[in-house]
Amino acid sequence: MKKKKKTETVIESDEQDLSPKENKLFNNLLKVTQQLINSKHYPGLMLDELIKKLNILEIHYPIFKKVLHSLIETNVIRLEKERYILKKPKADVVRGFLHMHPRGFGFLQADDSSAYPQDVFIPKHLTLNAVHGDIVEVIINQEVISDKGPEGKVVAIVERARTHMGGIIKEIDRTGEILAYAPMLGLQQRVVVEPSFDFALKVGDRIVMEVKEWGSKETETRCIVSHYIGHISDPSCDIKGAIEEYEIRKDFPLDVLTQAESFGKRVSQKDMKDREDFRDLVTLTIDPDTAKDFDDAISISKSQKGNYQLGVHIADVSHYVTSGSPLDLEAAKRCNSTYFPGVCIPMLPSALSNHLCSLKPDVNRLTVSVLMEFDSNGDLLNHRISRSVIKSAKRFTYKEAKLVLDGKKNSPHKETLELMQELCTLLKKKRYERGSIEFAIPELVVLVDEKGVPTGTDYIEYDVTHQMVEEFMLKANEMVATHLSQLGKGLTYRIHDVPAEENMKDFSLLASAFGFDLSDIPTPSELQKLFEEAKSTPYGEYLATSYIRKMRLALYSADNIGHYGLGLSHYCHFTSPIRRYVDLVVHRILFHEAISQDELSLISESCSEQERISAKAEGSVVLLKKLRLLEAMHKKDRKRQYAAVVTKVKNFGIYFEVLELMLESFLHVSELEDDYYVYNEDKGELVGRRMGSAFFSGDKITVALSELNFITRESKWNLVSATSSKKKQKNTKKQHKKSKKRK
Repeated sequence: MKKKKKTETVIESDEQDLSPKENKLFNNLLKVTQQLINSKHYPGLMLDELIKKLNILEIHYPIFKKVLHSLIETNVIRLEKERYILKKPKADVVRGFLHMHPRGFGFLQADDSSAYPQDVFIPKHLTLNAVHGDIVEVIINQEVISDKGPEGKVVAIVERARTHMGGIIKEIDRTGEILAYAPMLGLQQRVVVEPSFDFALKVGDRIVMEVKEWGSKETETRCIVSHYIGHISDPSCDIKGAIEEYEIRKDFPLDVLTQAESFGKRVSQKDMKDREDFRDLVTLTIDPDTAKDFDDAISISKSQKGNYQLGVHIADVSHYVTSGSPLDLEAAKRCNSTYFPGVCIPMLPSALSNHLCSLKPDVNRLTVSVLMEFDSNGDLLNHRISRSVIKSAKRFTYKEAKLVLDGKKNSPHKETLELMQELCTLLKKKRYERGSIEFAIPELVVLVDEKGVPTGTDYIEYDVTHQMVEEFMLKANEMVATHLSQLGKGLTYRIHDVPAEENMKDFSLLASAFGFDLSDIPTPSELQKLFEEAKSTPYGEYLATSYIRKMRLALYSADNIGHYGLGLSHYCHFTSPIRRYVDLVVHRILFHEAISQDELSLISESCSEQERISAKAEGSVVLLKKLRLLEAMHKKDRKRQYAAVVTKVKNFGIYFEVLELMLESFLHVSELEDDYYVYNEDKGELVGRRMGSAFFSGDKITVALSELNFITRESKWNLVSATSSKKKQKNTKKQHKKSKKRK
């Protein structure tokens, strides 16, 4: 008798009844496996490759065999040459949730993620006037094969997401017809507003409109005024407008506020019962200057053996916010806090977010502690997780902690901060080795006064104090995800898929325009070297931002495919339960609260969606503040010129970024008046027929402001001068050669 091959064992694995615990594990592994095999880049793997890719524990092999057997029996996969290959018929019509981009195109998130795990791209002219959040039906274009994923068009709007939307009056014509710009519909859609009898509308008024007829791309949208927000000239209305435009929940219901205040202002002795007491540990918080919600505190020590004992202590929000309570139901709707310049719209009322749950110094606070021991190389030796109570010894700002580390300020906690820096260095090295990329790029922040008027900008340096906190939080998140996964528990993973090859090639081309040598598809080590070199140049932040835009979005999922950006097989969000609902859910799962896989999927989808909405709302306000700041700068000096860099070249013009404000704008080819330009698609360049001058991605240009429009949030510019990146690239290569010779 011939021996059966290893892979055949999976097929012939005997089916038998599973216990409730085994059944839950089976379903979890089934969904994770389906998620992997349905991903666009799944090549068809052998058994050992699948086990390694999915990080299957040896004790779970028998259940995993049943999973593969089930997938073969149901015709989802087939076994061919010892590889498990996907057998998936393409559906013509897909139903799902529509995510709209401000530029007018959209992405469909299919209801059946097994059929289309990737979002379906919907071009701008094929959206059928659907708006963000609509449930739609889409026909997939089988002839379009793109590395970006499937493409389709909306054929039916099954369910409208909303009845109201924010808008700005942009025109009142001679006949008295009132036209509005609705950000969620885009610039091209004609929106007619019926006159209000309560007040006379004027150009620039920001209003909330009730939609009477949605219309289509060919027909107008008709609305009536629901209520008045303010005028576009008033900066204090910027956040109010964004709250309405993006439906951000602002005010808390009375029962939610009442419950939050019912816990009192101090942690009671009863609440501290049956918890580990870490109040004797020196625990520190390190946060931004303006922070009030301190989610996390850190303790650290070093043994005589040279091992590090790290404690990451996270506010135990789940003690107060229990499942099904008014606080929980409201937090589940908000999903996260939303941060505008100078203003936070919190997920939880201030009584909890800024007080009882916030890990303020010198007061008792309930926490969940992840205690980890590392050797002198930064390798994890052991960990445990427990409910605890702490008393923070000191609240540091990032700036203050940096001054202590630099020896510019005295502190009794200097030794503790230095230990943190030591361990941070070791953990960073480990992260680089596994292919995780760190940008360490300063962040541009718009500063505003109490009336919302922008007063300037500030660059927040991503210094060692930021890195310390990030490394420790990343490790705690990883440990919690791994811990729960090993217990066979489902959770809300933070996942990040592999970037599309086409996007990586585009980024490599862009980086080369700045004089950096990258492979067509760069390795993590190449990218890390690039960003380390780029941070000392004016283009560092732009290159980092460009790379992030090329990456797929990270999101929450009940199914684990790992986190590409961090180079981790298991990762979740656990360290910010004051401001993120998924973190709160993970806390509950840690302490034996049963949450079904279906419920975890719903929570993941809802929180991923709201995260995107909050990001759009935040971005819209930041953009408007930048334009207001630009207006003030222009009034001071109308001849002022700005350095910019070309970010994208198309046949119809060039996109560029004004570096001082990190503000993107566009010059149409007709505005390049010095020559007649023709687009060379192969080289991605615009070339002048007469003079031979050209525009490439990475070119330095100088521009002058010509026009601002707060209503449409656009800026228009005149080209003053340009410097070809091709010449710069050659010079850079010569410099590289000279420096090599010197070495």
